[in-house]
Amino acid sequence: MNVKTYEISGKMKIKNRWNKFSMTVRALKPEHAIEKVFSLLGSRHKLKRFDIKIEEVRELVEVGAE
Repeated sequence: MNVKTYEISGKMKIKNRWNKFSMTVRALKPEHAIEKVFSLLGSRHKLKRFDIKIEEVRELVEVGAE
């Protein structure tokens, strides 16, 4: 199994305002990366899942990875 790097971008609602965010996380699958983002934003900003909107999941290509 190869661990890949994903860039997740979207919006999060803090104090009735939607703010853009972009995070880079390492995971096996895109679904795991999304769960990690929900977990991190929820713990850092006390957000619920419905306060986080994922707009894009992009796999980053690592230079020199074989």
